[in-house]
Amino acid sequence: MNPLNIILTVLLFLSGVLTVILVLMHSGKGTGVSDMIASSLYNSGTGSGVLEKNLNRLTVITATVFIVSILVMALTFPTGTLG
Repeated sequence: MNPLNIILTVLLFLSGVLTVILVLMHSGKGTGVSDMIASSLYNSGTGSGVLEKNLNRLTVITATVFIVSILVMALTFPTGTLG
């Protein structure tokens, strides 16, 4: 495996984990995991505030990095080799 594929694999893993965490931090409509996490960060009345907009931006950025790394890996990862 060449260094590009190692970097892409690490980037894929980190962006995937961050995307899941950021999606769970969004304020939900009901009482769930996102409500428990988000309520400790900011008041429930400020759902459309600066923190929510920044959370939306970070989520889009990490999801985009995840998708781009998958596409680059699909084009550059060696095929037909094990290990």
